[in-house]
Amino acid sequence: MEDIIPGTEDFVEIELKERDDFLTVRETLTRMGISSHHKKTLYQSCHILHKRGRYFIVHFKELFKLDGKPTTISESDVGRRNRIVMLLDEWGLLTIIKRCKDTIKEPLVAVREIKILPYKDKEDWSLESKYSIGKGAE
Repeated sequence: MEDIIPGTEDFVEIELKERDDFLTVRETLTRMGISSHHKKTLYQSCHILHKRGRYFIVHFKELFKLDGKPTTISESDVGRRNRIVMLLDEWGLLTIIKRCKDTIKEPLVAVREIKILPYKDKEDWSLESKYSIGKGAE
């Protein structure tokens, strides 16, 4: 059994093929989330977390919890995180750790419930993050 890092029990652990993939996944996650079309704003749902040599994809509300801050993470939030992880895996950007594969099947939101902004369109949108790793809540 692998060593569990305290506070990460519910996180989705992933593997990267190459070290540089961290930056690619981090940038891609800035373009995936909930949108406000009238303001052309995209709110990032998930982040990549590097902790003790391991990598996790986490919903920003899970990061608040890890910091000991109050948060209300809903089934929809977890479903959005799970769908985003599955998409990144399908696109070949990461590999889901075997023990996490079954845990991300439910809950799962439909792809249409996530705004995925193409890279070429990112300059036309305001990309907002409700959490900044290393700085806590913004």
